[in-house]
Amino acid sequence: MATTTAAEKRDRAKSAYNAFLAVCPSRQLLDRLADKWVVLILCALGGDGPGGTGDPVSMRYSGLSRLIAGVSQKMLTQTLRALERDGLITRTVTPTVPVTVDYALTDLGLSLYETTRQLRAWAQEHMDVVQINRAQYDAQH
Repeated sequence: MATTTAAEKRDRAKSAYNAFLAVCPSRQLLDRLADKWVVLILCALGGDGPGGTGDPVSMRYSGLSRLIAGVSQKMLTQTLRALERDGLITRTVTPTVPVTVDYALTDLGLSLYETTRQLRAWAQEHMDVVQINRAQYDAQH
């Protein structure tokens, strides 16, 4: 009987990821990425904010809080921690008075940024049509 190396086991597990299965780790990642706050944070750090250049930026917590209307302190903190844990953003603490904390996209976060930017842009571009469809549906039901 052949022995399977750890690398071979990882490769086999990776090829077996299937988000349609409830126990698949990729399902948990999709749950996180589908969150509106995640999309907005990634877009903000990607430089898509008002007056943004589209180039990745480093932002402080307060800047993110001001830019992303409606996010509570609790949700912003939880989401930033989750994104840091997943390796999508970095958190840099500068020992100043008071302490300065900056957030930025990692290379992994940058690789996801374009997708979230397109998703946000699609939602903004098609909102009028969606609202018309909602009104028509509501009138019929």
